[in-house]
Amino acid sequence: QVQLVESGGGLVQAGGSLRLSCAASGRLFTITSMGWYRQAPGKERELVARMPRGADSPVYADSAKGRFIISRDNDWSTVYLQMNALKPDDTAVYYCGVYAIGYYWGQGTQVTVSS
Repeated sequence: QVQLVESGGGLVQAGGSLRLSCAASGRLFTITSMGWYRQAPGKERELVARMPRGADSPVYADSAKGRFIISRDNDWSTVYLQMNALKPDDTAVYYCGVYAIGYYWGQGTQVTVSS
């Protein structure tokens, strides 16, 4: 099993930046993908960005391309999401999602972007 703890959400004005972190523990060697997802009120959870093990580059949602950067530690223990040029539409609960012989989710962290 894998345990995930997120941090870094908060309130920011439009155009600002935030950096989210997700610390993973447990059976890290079973992780094959780490990523970030978000869920806005009344909407389904959606992919923001993810990093598959062995892939040449991360996968980004169109809404994140050019503004967000996903990165991770070499040992797959932590995944980050640097969010720049934030917009009010980015307001959501952001979840760390890890696939490790099954999907594991963090508790979620609120990101609120004011106009």
